[in-house]
Amino acid sequence: MKTVKSSNLGYPRIGENREWKKTLESFWASTINEETFSTRMKKYRLHHLQKQKNKGIDYIPIGDFSYYDHVLDTASMFGLVPKRFAHTSGPVSLSTYFAMARGNQAAHACEMTKWFDTNYHYIVPEIENKEPELVENKPLHAFLEAKKELNIIGKPVILGPFTFLKLAKGYKKEEFANILNSFVPVYTQLLSELADAGAKLVQVDEPYLVMDITKEEMEIFSNLYREIVTNVPNVNIILQTYFESVSHYEQLVQIPVKGIGLDFVYGYKENIDAIERFGFPEDKVLGVGIIDGRNIWRSNLLESHQIINKLSNHVPFKNQILQPTSSLLHVPVCLEQETGLDPIVKDALAFGDEKLDELRLLRDVTNDPTQSSLELLNRHQQSFEKLNESNWRVRKETAGLPTKRTKEFQERYQLQNQKWNLPLLPTTTIGSFPQTKEVRKARFKWRKGELSNDTYEANIKSMIARWIRIQEELDIDVLVHGEFERNDMVEFFGEKLNGFAFSKNGWVQSYGSRCVKPPIIFGNVSLDKPMTLNETLYAQSLTDRPVKGMLTGPVTILNWSFVRNDIPHQEAAYQIAEALLKEVQSLEHAGITMIQVDEPALREGLPLKKEKHNTYLNWAVEAFRMSTSDVAETTQIHTHMCYSDFNEIIEAIKELDADVISIETSRSHAEIISAFETNIYDKGIGLGVYDIHSPRVPSEEEMTSTIERALSVLPAELFWVNPDCGLKTRGEKETVAALEVMVKAAKSARNQLTKQVTQ
Repeated sequence: MKTVKSSNLGYPRIGENREWKKTLESFWASTINEETFSTRMKKYRLHHLQKQKNKGIDYIPIGDFSYYDHVLDTASMFGLVPKRFAHTSGPVSLSTYFAMARGNQAAHACEMTKWFDTNYHYIVPEIENKEPELVENKPLHAFLEAKKELNIIGKPVILGPFTFLKLAKGYKKEEFANILNSFVPVYTQLLSELADAGAKLVQVDEPYLVMDITKEEMEIFSNLYREIVTNVPNVNIILQTYFESVSHYEQLVQIPVKGIGLDFVYGYKENIDAIERFGFPEDKVLGVGIIDGRNIWRSNLLESHQIINKLSNHVPFKNQILQPTSSLLHVPVCLEQETGLDPIVKDALAFGDEKLDELRLLRDVTNDPTQSSLELLNRHQQSFEKLNESNWRVRKETAGLPTKRTKEFQERYQLQNQKWNLPLLPTTTIGSFPQTKEVRKARFKWRKGELSNDTYEANIKSMIARWIRIQEELDIDVLVHGEFERNDMVEFFGEKLNGFAFSKNGWVQSYGSRCVKPPIIFGNVSLDKPMTLNETLYAQSLTDRPVKGMLTGPVTILNWSFVRNDIPHQEAAYQIAEALLKEVQSLEHAGITMIQVDEPALREGLPLKKEKHNTYLNWAVEAFRMSTSDVAETTQIHTHMCYSDFNEIIEAIKELDADVISIETSRSHAEIISAFETNIYDKGIGLGVYDIHSPRVPSEEEMTSTIERALSVLPAELFWVNPDCGLKTRGEKETVAALEVMVKAAKSARNQLTKQVTQ
């Protein structure tokens, strides 16, 4: 009898019916008090643990539950609160915690950016020369709660110091080693208190080890953990990595910790090659990341079983812990409510709970490969293979569409300026306006059949007309229709394209309480009829000002969908691009010749290893250009991107050849502007002048200062003024107030530039 164990790395926070999200938003809206908020959150937290216990998971993660974000939890646990929030000492209050995440009228929020190459956003810590101290041992509280309430000896989950500091800001590169060393005492204290409470195994997440770190950085990492283990020798630490293969395997396995967790799905080849080349220490356990924690398709358990057996040539079964490749934070909670999916598609899926079932089945078959357990494995495999045996086969071909405009940008832009005759520093928005309760209620009733198509369309038109009028009253130069008919910027398009399926409750957390429901790409993508034409044409009929057509780009639709594991992403992107080009041309032929094709997820799809960057960027850029190049030169193509590290992908962004790009940068404006001090960008550009993720309305002076700073490195004749993202999640009152300030700031900067020219 083998003794392989199972472990989970993290569980989705949001709940089966997004009750976590609803509680958060109720608290923010002051409809429940802090006591009620804490009581409800505890209930959800314990429910998640009980579910994992019922599924027979051997090592159940605790401390992975968060009120907002696990990186923010780590910062607040160590008292690393930026000075602007006026926190003095001791545990960080809930109001300060949420102010760091969302901002308030006194202080702007901390920066938010993508968690590695996922669609999850974390709050960026700010060091500010502050010494970390353990002001609240949150993992200890979670451990004691699970032990007392459910008799669970959980596995505390902690974000490791190396990754935490690498993801932080507010220090110089040469200060890294010294600052990292200052975390040794607080991690020593944290781990000591967990050991004293009876924690048998502690998961310390260090995913930054899969990045291209240097040998010197790996040495710093090794010395760090040798010191921590020396200080706390009675703690069994498993260093957990995910999303890719580790960069310095040979050095990593020499660190005197209890175990190492590796990804054998996304980093399979490199990780298993390293084990076969260098072996694996006999005194360590191996966390075998074998169930895909990022995608919703069933695992090929026969293949997984073979990998486990292959690993047993180097790592005894008793030293293997089977687990997902990453936290299940990135997948929906459970399939139970998905009654509307095609049975063949549904049978090929595994959400969070089903992944834990897969994990248990794989563990049981490995430990006791009886006839009955092998039959269960085969039945699982048959369901997995039904989709492949169906008629939904993906063609292996590219679209062969034009990928280059016939004229260069400068000539196009001159023609476009003559056509539109816009003022200097033209103002616009990114696309969406507030999705109020009334908007969502009408859509919900329409979907349930309680509202007729005619009534629903009339409702949408009334909202479009209202916001066209508001934009004109605000004196915005280039308008949008507001996207009131759209539930989500990817789901909306997926519902109108062939090859997509949709879950009823397949929500995942994107940032804070913001959840998204990614489409499911199961087959060939194509377009039968226009998707956005009616609403855009109606909006344009109400105004003499240009109204932008609003589309989501091929790479973002791809990256923000759950794509079948056997569909090459490049080929799927080309199919989406071909479909979108039809939509672009439909808009153009109808007279909509300012069209925005958003690619906010271009950067997040960038592989974590630099050696893989060019391959991805080449086909990603080509897919965008496929969808936008076969148009007239006077048709102005806009795009929008999020959290882009321009120093990394500036050349690829130039190669998109969009006439105007807007960038979500308000939380890290200084950093993005500094990128243009060393990189010349010679196309139309708008840097977001205020943060839409915060309810705070900035002052005119703040926005004017932001515009002036940008114009210090960007030419005024190419600069646009816009919010940093869509306004879907904001309230109407704050939206109008912020846009009013934005237009005033743009006019002030415009007048100042005009004076300089005439002097």
